[in-house]
Amino acid sequence: MDDVFRALSDPSRRRMLDLLKDRPGLNVSQLTECFEFSRYAVMKHLKILEKAGLVVARQSGRFKQCYLNVIPLQMISDRWMSRFSSQIAPGLTRLKHHLESKEIDMAHGKTELKHVFVVYIRTSRQELWDALTRPELTSQYYFNSALRSQLTPGSPIDFVLQDDKGRKPVPVKGQVSEVVPRRRLVYTFRFTDRDDPPSRVAYDLEEERGLLKLTVTHDEFDEKTSTYREVRSGWPYILSGLKTLLETGHPLAGG
Repeated sequence: MDDVFRALSDPSRRRMLDLLKDRPGLNVSQLTECFEFSRYAVMKHLKILEKAGLVVARQSGRFKQCYLNVIPLQMISDRWMSRFSSQIAPGLTRLKHHLESKEIDMAHGKTELKHVFVVYIRTSRQELWDALTRPELTSQYYFNSALRSQLTPGSPIDFVLQDDKGRKPVPVKGQVSEVVPRRRLVYTFRFTDRDDPPSRVAYDLEEERGLLKLTVTHDEFDEKTSTYREVRSGWPYILSGLKTLLETGHPLAGG
């Protein structure tokens, strides 16, 4: 967490994170246009943000696109706040994002809309894969939703919610498009209570520095739909809960 607090201590780096929150996928040249200092200075700031895990870079042609990764911030929130406000804080965060969200025209054409999240977990490939795919485990961190799927290409995938009245609504539906056990899972994603077109979710598992690195990419949004806005605050809560479950054996306070 020292790297995170150090990265956040500089106002220019905080502004970079704000820019990437509203305009995910900006490259170094586009970020440089927003500041009075040099491209080299921007790259130094980005290096500090990447080291802290707050920025994830993805190569796209000749450019490296940058995305805000809020997982470290969610972990800080969970450490000091979750036991007191696990039910309230995520709702307030989503409300804040909804009220602050705005459409910003890109000066250099349309940027691909996607969210990229990275979390490092002290666990094994099999344990992480099981946590991502077994219903009795997903229900402990995925907003009480159990994943139901045969996990074969073309098969449906549902997230079934068991509410306190015994009903079993299905808030999220999709279709599996790619499965490489213990390495990669890709499926379409659609909230059943709205008319937004399906988007796509990809889980990628890699070993790095003695830990399991999980990268979640949520993309193929046609525009900034309500789904695009809502999952931005939902995924950090899910992945923070997943990490807590695997490393402690217990779900976050509040389930």
